[in-house]
Amino acid sequence: MSTENPVLSPEREVLTWEAFGVAARELAQQVYDSGFRPDVVVAIARGGLVPGGAVAYALGTKGVGTLNVEFYTDIGQTLDDPRVLPPLMDTADLPGAHVLVVDDVADSGRTLALVMEMLAAKGAEARSAVLFTKPRSIVRPDYSWKDTDLWITFPWSAQPAIGTTVPGD
Repeated sequence: MSTENPVLSPEREVLTWEAFGVAARELAQQVYDSGFRPDVVVAIARGGLVPGGAVAYALGTKGVGTLNVEFYTDIGQTLDDPRVLPPLMDTADLPGAHVLVVDDVADSGRTLALVMEMLAAKGAEARSAVLFTKPRSIVRPDYSWKDTDLWITFPWSAQPAIGTTVPGD
């Protein structure tokens, strides 16, 4: 099994589980300090699942949903456009709701823009929160823990999927 050594990969932003705990609480604190009180936290799957749950817990928000969006297919490789995948979240109760959209990173910003547009069309008052924001993002999230222009290694995706092989192993 291959594990990435952050010391050997200075061109990456490496988020550890411990730092993630701090980041999620600090991100939730930003939301709280702004006065925004979400009725629902919507995590953008897959990268936003863990941060979305952590932020929802930190804010005491029990309403949590997910939107499955596919865009990145590999490091630096994307589809032409982000696309929503099933199962679809029930949005019937969103008109007028305060919704916090959480993702791991606003890289190009295209996934976040798609989700924010979808929620606005459903009548939700939506704000966005991400752990990291890249300078090239077309969307500036309402809340962001850190800006970076590096590729990010997240603790939940640092290892290859079980059953896959890593070149050189």
